[in-house]
Amino acid sequence: MTITTERRRKEFESEALVHLDALYGLALRLSGGDEPRAEDLVQETFLKAYQAWDRFTVGTNCRAWLMTILRNTFINQFRQQQSRPAAVEFEALAERPSSTALYEADPEGRIFDRIIDDQVIRAIDELPEEFRVTVVLSDLEGLSYQEVSDLMGVPVGTVKSRLFRARKRLQEKLYEFAVEMGYLR
Repeated sequence: MTITTERRRKEFESEALVHLDALYGLALRLSGGDEPRAEDLVQETFLKAYQAWDRFTVGTNCRAWLMTILRNTFINQFRQQQSRPAAVEFEALAERPSSTALYEADPEGRIFDRIIDDQVIRAIDELPEEFRVTVVLSDLEGLSYQEVSDLMGVPVGTVKSRLFRARKRLQEKLYEFAVEMGYLR
């Protein structure tokens, strides 16, 4: 191993590998909870990142750089598997009375802070891909609207719109669960 190769390996380990858990969590959410697929996605992300390490500026936001690689890898795999993305039925987004009560009780959509549970994760996994990715990046990974916008390659307004629609769907799906758990009456 040459000195340059050894230095590169050490830089990669200290800068990139510390984000393994965050990347796995993101990959797990993007893959709909499919653990083997998430592991493959993370492995491919790290392989691509290591191969492109000379293009990364040490000291900049490595986590965001890795998440971008992971997201792009996921999207490329998704496009290869399906000829077109899943359609969003806007009729399904129509407001129901039960979701109104949840929305009023939690107008910021912050229910995730209180009831992260298997049922919530399942509901997130069932969202259409563009909604699921947005919710995972924003609400679960804690990225700002601008960071999500940059990662997804869409305007900030699109991020906000997708989050609103995704949260609305989640509120509708999780209303009865929230009542059962005592979060709502």
